[in-house]
Amino acid sequence: MFGKRPFSLQRRKLFSRTLGVGLSSAAALGLAEGASPAAGAARGAKSAYPESLALAALRDYRTAKSSSYDRTGGNADARRVEPGASITVLESEGPGSIGHIWFTISSPDHWHLKNLVLRMFWDGEAEPSVEAPIGDFFGLNLGTYFTYQSALLSVAPMKALNCYFPMPFRKSARITVTNEGGAEVRSLYWNIDYHLLGELPPDLGYFHAQYRQSAPCRGWETEEKTNLTGKNNYVFMEAEGRGHLMGVTQGVLLNQNGWWGEGDDMLFIDGSARPVTNGTGSEDYYNGAWGFGGEAFDYEFIGVPYVVNPSAIGGEWCLYRWHLDSLPVFQKSIRATIEHGTGNDRSDNFYSVAYWYQTEPHMKFPALPAAAERVPKVFAVPKGAAQPNPNGQ
Repeated sequence: MFGKRPFSLQRRKLFSRTLGVGLSSAAALGLAEGASPAAGAARGAKSAYPESLALAALRDYRTAKSSSYDRTGGNADARRVEPGASITVLESEGPGSIGHIWFTISSPDHWHLKNLVLRMFWDGEAEPSVEAPIGDFFGLNLGTYFTYQSALLSVAPMKALNCYFPMPFRKSARITVTNEGGAEVRSLYWNIDYHLLGELPPDLGYFHAQYRQSAPCRGWETEEKTNLTGKNNYVFMEAEGRGHLMGVTQGVLLNQNGWWGEGDDMLFIDGSARPVTNGTGSEDYYNGAWGFGGEAFDYEFIGVPYVVNPSAIGGEWCLYRWHLDSLPVFQKSIRATIEHGTGNDRSDNFYSVAYWYQTEPHMKFPALPAAAERVPKVFAVPKGAAQPNPNGQ
């Protein structure tokens, strides 16, 4: 099972390819075979050294960490976060690159995974490049803890949130956590591992992640089953600039009985009126088949790690898909969407985070829904009735 496998050199090399940089750029970030200029030159000259020596290549970056450790030298390593308060968990000048982010949280607030908001700012920008409820960012899109492992995100026992997306920055990096709930967070622990570098290659994009929801999606309004233009599709993300989509995490809360999928994924790139790519169904987009058999699984690039009552009202699903096999690239703009049911005929609740790299400045994100609206609630109504779409896609 994938959960037993070590984090391999092959996966690190894959990350360098997904960032769209050469080995020398990846080495400068410490993501692949080493940061030594001499070693890089040797590799560029088709070195005879075996790849097994890559981990022995000497690095030139400086190691750094931001953590919640007790500054007095004791063991009070957590921070309290009062309702309405924000805490800065990382502030650093660049150039640099974040390699790993870890959180664990203790709170009496049952919905703290939805009420705590994670934001990241690169190079002094006023608008965040990452904005999502902390649970959703780590793939816990319905506000419930479960364990899983994937190439880029994982949740380990007990309630340990891990992120392995490389996050380069040239001038500065700032990460905050804001408590938008009504109860204090008694213990917020964090460890953020990063590197300080002399410079960054020019061909690196900035990491972005955006939360969206539609609770409910707008369905049950028509019997029309055809959809060639993506009208009323659920929108994972929209962006302007140059970049590539890394993937998505998604939570689904069923508002009617039956299979919620059969929604085609559609990508609109560089202003295209029709989808540049058009998939064949929701489970197919997540690289499963036949409704996943209603069972949970977690693999390196794909997973459905959480399934409860798969075909009943109130049923819950959490899913992820990483496009590391073939990154969707955009030169001007992108809109990543998926249908909710065949031709958008269902009104289930969708909650998602999309992850991508792009040039700055980025397109301003839609307003984050209020904390109370982010809490999953079943919206049960008779089929066939026209429904409002308060969070609407």
